[in-house]
Amino acid sequence: MITDSLQLNLPVDFPRSVLPRDARPFVKWVGGKQQLLAQFEAYFPTTFRRYCEPFLGGGAVFFHLWNARRLPRQAFLFDNNAELVNAYLVVRDKVDELVETLTIHQQRHNKKYYYRVRRLDREELELSEVERAARTIYLNRTCYNGLYRVNSKGEFNVPMGSYINPQVLHENVLRTASSALQGVNIELRDFRSLVDFVQAKDFFYFDPPYDPLSKTASFTGYTRDSFGEEDQRELAKVFALLAEKGAFVMLSNSNTPLVSELYRKFRIETVQARRAINSDANGRGCLPEVVVLNY
Repeated sequence: MITDSLQLNLPVDFPRSVLPRDARPFVKWVGGKQQLLAQFEAYFPTTFRRYCEPFLGGGAVFFHLWNARRLPRQAFLFDNNAELVNAYLVVRDKVDELVETLTIHQQRHNKKYYYRVRRLDREELELSEVERAARTIYLNRTCYNGLYRVNSKGEFNVPMGSYINPQVLHENVLRTASSALQGVNIELRDFRSLVDFVQAKDFFYFDPPYDPLSKTASFTGYTRDSFGEEDQRELAKVFALLAEKGAFVMLSNSNTPLVSELYRKFRIETVQARRAINSDANGRGCLPEVVVLNY
C-alpha cells in the first residue's frame, strides 16, 4: 500500500451523461494504431456479428469503432499481459477509485518516487486491483517513451522518462474509456485459444508484436515470454483457421519476408506508419506496414 496518509482535494466527478463520445487509449503503447485509423477505414468489414481484439495494447481500433457506433452488441478484448488486462478491468469497473489513486501518484511524482513505485513488483506486497492498475498507468505515463517492457522475471524495468511535468491523470480520458468499456468482455487470454472461441461472421483484429525488421529492431518484451518467429507462425495458423470458420480477420504486422511468406494466400495491403521508438534518429519516419485480410 503506497497511497496512505495523504489528504486530497479530489476532482469533481464527471456525470456520465455529459461525457463526450470520443474515447481513446488511456495508455501509450508501442505500435499503437491511433495514427493509422484513417488508413484502416477502407479495410474494416461493414457488418459483423461480434468484435474481438486479441492483442489489446492501447485498444485504438476498439475505441475508434465505439466512437463511430460500429461495434456490435458483443465485444471481446483479450491480452496475455496480466497488468494491462487488470488496468482495463479497473477502468471499466472502478474508475472512481482509480482516479483517486492516480491523483496521489500525480502529486507525489519525482525520480525517487518513480523508482519506488517501479520496485513494487520486486517486493512481496499485496496490492489491490486498483493499486496495480494505477501503478501500471503511472509508470506508463512517466517512463521512457511510454514503453512497457519486463525482464525474464516479469519485472518492469524501463527507466524514468525525461518529461518535465508529465500528466499522470487524464480523468476525462479514463471516464470516457470506462463508458466505452461497459458491457465489454475483458479477459487474460492467449491467441491460441481463439480457434474454439470463434463464430462465423465475427471480426478479429490482430495487432501482435511485430516481426522485427532487423536484429537490432527487435522488441517483444511486453511480457516475460518473448514473441518470436515460432509465435508468428502459430499466429498465422490461427489466422487461417479463423478464416476457414467464416470469421472476418484483419492483422497488422511489419513488412518483412516472413510475414509475406506466412500470409501469401491472403490479401495483403500496405499502410504508412510513423516509427516513434528507435534509438537511432535516422531510423525514425514513415515506414510501410502490412494489413492482412481474408476478405
